[in-house]
Amino acid sequence: MDKTPDRFSQWAPALFVLLWSTGFVGAKFGLPFAEPFTFLFLRYGVVTVILGTVLLLWRVPLPRSPAMWGHLAITGLLLHGFYIGGVFVAIAHGMSSGIAALIVGIQPLLTAGVAGPLLGERVSRRQIAGLLLGFAGLTLTVSKTFVQGELPAIGLVACLMALLAITFGTVYQKRHVAGVDLRAGAFVQFLATALVFAVLSIAFDTGKIDWGPEFLFALGWLCLVLSLGAISLLWRLIQRGAAAKVASLFYLVPPVTAVEGYFLFGESLTSLQMIGIAVTALGVAIINRG
Repeated sequence: MDKTPDRFSQWAPALFVLLWSTGFVGAKFGLPFAEPFTFLFLRYGVVTVILGTVLLLWRVPLPRSPAMWGHLAITGLLLHGFYIGGVFVAIAHGMSSGIAALIVGIQPLLTAGVAGPLLGERVSRRQIAGLLLGFAGLTLTVSKTFVQGELPAIGLVACLMALLAITFGTVYQKRHVAGVDLRAGAFVQFLATALVFAVLSIAFDTGKIDWGPEFLFALGWLCLVLSLGAISLLWRLIQRGAAAKVASLFYLVPPVTAVEGYFLFGESLTSLQMIGIAVTALGVAIINRG
C-alpha cells in the first residue's frame, strides 16, 4: 500500500510553517536596500525565469484553457501579490512585524467563516474552539510588540488588504484550481504577479537598489525558499486538505518567527510569549486532530 500521502501529511505542515516564517526574516534583511514594489518585482521576476526554465527542460505543458489561466492569475495576485505586497508595504511604512502578524493572523478564523458557504466544508464546534484558542495564543505571542509598536494608517490598510487576499486566495484556489501541474500553475501565478509589480514599481518606486550581499541573500532566500519551496507546499496542502485546516497553520507562523528572532537577532522571548506559543500550538492541534 502506498504510504506517501501519510508521510506527506506528517512532515509537510511543519516544514511549511518553518519555511513560511522565514519570510519576515527575508523582509527584514532586504527592505532597507530596496523599495517594496521593486523588491517584489525582482523576487517574482527571478522566480518566473527559474520556473520557465524548468518548464522548458522538463517539457511541462502550460494550461490550455484561458479560464484556467484566469483562475491561476487571480490566485497568484491574491496569494503572492496582495498578501505579500500588503505585508511588505506595512513593514516598509513602519508597522511592527508583531502587529502585522496579529492582523493577518485573523485569517484562519475568516477562512473558517467563508469555507462553509463557498466550499461546502463543515467546520465543527471543536475546530471553531481551536481557531479561537489559536488566535488567543497568537495574541499573547505578539503582545509585547503590539504594545510597543505603532499603528500607521497605511500599514493598517495594507495589512487588512493582505488579510482579505490570503483568505479568499486560499478558498479560491481550493475551489477553482485543480488538476493543474504544480510547476505550470505556479509559473502562471508568478508571471501575473511579476507583471503587476513591474507596473507598481514604475509607478510608485524610484527603482534605487543597493546591491549588497545582504540584499542578494534576502532576494535569493525569498525566491528559492519562500516562492519555490513554501508556496509549492502550500499548493499541495490546499489540494489535499480542507481550507480551514490549511489556514490554521498560519497561526503557527508568528510564534515560530518569534523563536527565530530570539536565536538569530537576540530578540527577547518573554514568559508570556512562550505561553502564547504553547496555546497557539494547542489550538492548531485541536483543529487538525482526526
